[in-house]
Amino acid sequence: MRYDKTMNFLIFDGNPNGLIMGELSNWNGRVYKIARNALITFAQRTDAQHTGVYFLFGRDQEMADTIYVGEAEHLLQRLKQHINNREEWNDCIAVISKDDHLNKAHVKHLEYDFYQLAVQANRFRVTNTNIPTCSSVSEYDEAMLKEFIDHTRLLVNTLGYKAFEEIGVSVAHPSASGSLFIIKSGRGAEARGIPAAEGFTVLTGAKIAQTVTPSFSEPLRKIRSRLMRDGVIDDAFTFTRDHLFSSPSTAASIVCGACKNGRTAWRNQQGQTLAATEALALENE
Repeated sequence: MRYDKTMNFLIFDGNPNGLIMGELSNWNGRVYKIARNALITFAQRTDAQHTGVYFLFGRDQEMADTIYVGEAEHLLQRLKQHINNREEWNDCIAVISKDDHLNKAHVKHLEYDFYQLAVQANRFRVTNTNIPTCSSVSEYDEAMLKEFIDHTRLLVNTLGYKAFEEIGVSVAHPSASGSLFIIKSGRGAEARGIPAAEGFTVLTGAKIAQTVTPSFSEPLRKIRSRLMRDGVIDDAFTFTRDHLFSSPSTAASIVCGACKNGRTAWRNQQGQTLAATEALALENE
């Protein structure tokens, strides 16, 4: 059973793009969202000297979201190193325990688990060059760390980063959702997809157009190139796994190899457009 949760956030200096501290009621953990240029503000807090796990968020040259998962016995020292040796990150989320209870074994275990969650979710490109090792902890500590991970995921998600959240059960079973949409176009394009809270998911087996039109924009070309580079789309122009796009239009455009309005291009099995089904749903409320 799921329960309501109470969260508290402190926005330092009233700047939502600077330093934010987040907590859950009845939890000993604490989460900081740190903009790269706000590290000096974080440095003034004693929590910056704690042992913890952290995530660096950014975008690569192809505008793909990236995440680096790390751990440190002294967070501030490690983050200062990343200012010098990692250019692609803009925001960091650091996680500590309020009483500095986490030790090296704990954070190594957390680093491994969060790395695996990020890889499995496949929403962000994980930039770690080495796979973290999982440290051995007692059964008591393992139970504590599982709860720590759940609470951290909730706060990180609330702060706008869904790096550890899988697309959802409805994607694996589209017929159960009643929201399956289809698109067909020239040059071999044919796909099925499902609207999602964060955009639109194209399902495994979708075929994209083998060529693109002259009007296909440069940002879309970069997305198409990245999907093929990362193996989301194979050499047969087929989606090898479900993939979440930021909008129905981006999804439709990538599939068709041409700029499309996704709300009119995607149609359900009754021939209704996505826009029409959304309007009908609102009328029935």
